[in-house]
Amino acid sequence: MRFFEDIEIGHRREIGAYNFTADSIKAFAAKFDPQRFHLDEEEGKNSLFGGLAASGWHVGSACMSLLVADGQRLAREAASRGEQIAVWGPSPGFRDLRWIRPVLAGDTVAYANVVIDKRSSASRPGWGILTARTTGTNQRGEEVYAITASAFVPMRVQGG
Repeated sequence: MRFFEDIEIGHRREIGAYNFTADSIKAFAAKFDPQRFHLDEEEGKNSLFGGLAASGWHVGSACMSLLVADGQRLAREAASRGEQIAVWGPSPGFRDLRWIRPVLAGDTVAYANVVIDKRSSASRPGWGILTARTTGTNQRGEEVYAITASAFVPMRVQGG
């Protein structure tokens, strides 16, 4: 991963895509969001969603999994080039979580992340706070998911 100074506002990163199968929707729902329209095709069809719908938490969890996997891939690539790896800190939170359209069985959602703000942390010297907007778009080009989240990002050691 990159250091705070190396990240530019406006930088866009495609982080991957996830296919929401009926089986994956039901398995996630059974464990974490057992509502009828997430568990049964007929109930989903008869709901406002018009089909078996993924839990919004499933859509967000798939995004997080892809975000972490992409970060690990970028870190491996940087390490193979002999670059120093920035180990990011936790997230101080998120805002503006939106489930814009239903994600139905058979949909594939592609996620992208755009840096929208960065600032030095007032309370943690040596750290910056990066804010990014992550969106998910289905195979029809419709935005289905959006979130604005922040993360602590280490600053490059001076003279290093």
